[in-house]
Amino acid sequence: MPILRSGEARTPTRSRLRIGAPLVLAAALGLALAGCTPEAAPSPTPTADVATPTATASAPPAAAVYDPNAGAEANKPVFDQTNQAVIAANPSAGGADFIIALRNAGFDGSAMQLTPDITTVGVKADSVQFSVRLSDGCLVGQYGLGSYESQVMPALGTGGCLIGQTRPIDF
Repeated sequence: MPILRSGEARTPTRSRLRIGAPLVLAAALGLALAGCTPEAAPSPTPTADVATPTATASAPPAAAVYDPNAGAEANKPVFDQTNQAVIAANPSAGGADFIIALRNAGFDGSAMQLTPDITTVGVKADSVQFSVRLSDGCLVGQYGLGSYESQVMPALGTGGCLIGQTRPIDF
């Protein structure tokens, strides 16, 4: 037991803890926050002006060009690009629109086939098919119900590209 001096009162341990704990907590918090003070901002160092490269507008991709000496696979990009341009210009395009555009792109009109735009009962066909016969195969396109598809196909034994009834290309 500790010796008490005159005039000192004995303080119970719990009481000392209640008084000392907030002081210890305040001191610990003060030390912790002292480590969080921001450092002095570094002084800016002079730098040389460097030109920032700017993006240059790239040229749009070159339009595909029909090559009469190339085969179907090589000319498919021209076929597709031409037909997609027709659709972009006129979403309700008919068969004649595709044939005229393909002819204007350089394809041989006498090597083309086209299915009718109107069914045998007089209703607008759901889709139209068109083709171009080349030396090594056929470019076949189909457009209908807002969708365009194309393929390179072998020529038929008849020498044509499309099976079934086709219409005369007289325009």
